This record gives sequence, C-alpha cells and structure tokens, in this order.
Amino acid sequence: MALFRLPSSGPAALAPRGNGLLLRAPQMSDFLQWAHLRETSRDYLTPWEPIWPSDDLTRSGFRRRLRRYAEDIAADRSYPFLIFRELDGALVGGITLANVRRGIVQAGTIGYWIGQPYAHRGYMTAALRVLLPTLFGELNLHRVEAACIPTNAPSIRVLEKCGFSREGLARRYLCINGIWQDHLLFGLLHEDFRG
Repeated sequence: MALFRLPSSGPAALAPRGNGLLLRAPQMSDFLQWAHLRETSRDYLTPWEPIWPSDDLTRSGFRRRLRRYAEDIAADRSYPFLIFRELDGALVGGITLANVRRGIVQAGTIGYWIGQPYAHRGYMTAALRVLLPTLFGELNLHRVEAACIPTNAPSIRVLEKCGFSREGLARRYLCINGIWQDHLLFGLLHEDFRG
C-alpha cells in the first residue's frame, strides 16, 4: 500500500525542473537517501532548524512525515519539495512552502535546507529560481515570504539573489535549535518576480 501517491495532475503532481535540478514531493523510496544526507549534515543543519524529533531519521518517522505531507497538500496548507540533481539523481536538499493562506492574502512561507556536501555551491539559489514560477503560476500565490536568522549570511544571500526584499525584524519569531530566535523577514511579490 502506497502511503503517498502523486496524482497525475493537480498540486501534488508539481515537479518543476530546470538549472539541472528536479524538485518533487518526497516519496517513501527517498527515505534512505534523505536519512543519510540529513544524518551526515546534522551538525551543519541543527543551528538553523527546529529540534529534530527523536525518531526523525527512522523509517517510521519518515512514513509519518509523508502522511502529514499528503494531508497538508490535500488541504492546500503546505507543499514539500525535495531537490535532486538531474545528472545523477543525488538529493541535495529540500524546500517547503508552508502556511499557505488563500482568500484575500494568497501567500505562503518558504523554508529550506541544503545538505552540507552541497552547501555554498549555488544549488539552493538555483532551486528557488526553479520553484518560484510554480508558486506564482500553478499555485497562484501573490506573495512568497521567508524568515532567516540574522547571522545566516548564506541564506540571506540566497533570498536576495532570488529577488526577495528585506521587510523587517521579528523578535523571538521561531524556536530554532530549542531557542526562540529573532528572524529577518523577507517577501517577494508576484509583480516583482522576474522569472
């Protein structure tokens, strides 16, 4: 029984590609590669992420993650994407569009991670440039938001290279690595995006 099946059409079937990358929703077959990359990048990622659940890198933890993803996609709340190099199928990281709001807002918030072996090589900038046309096109967003710890200079560079504008500072905005931390807020409007 498949826990997470991608329909042939609709939002869950989104799989943008370009710049030598393929972005698509996670599948159970990604577990080994995902768990290995996350484990080998743990020390690199933990200063920038919420505390990981104790079973995060287990097969059952990944199954639970996939069930939540399927529910969120079906409810138009969140859209997770893993980032693969097309050349060799290597998983390099992930981007999630979360907190999707419709009605008079038409916005969502992106969060992303990159495995340590692929950091500082332009993959995340390239992946965001591939994904943004989908967010403003197929998902019909008016605004994409992001938040970044002020000391995370590489992440700030990624957002600015992709056209995001710095919009302010939110005090104690997110609990990262067990500590409520200030975050810089960024936004990109559909009319400002140059795809």
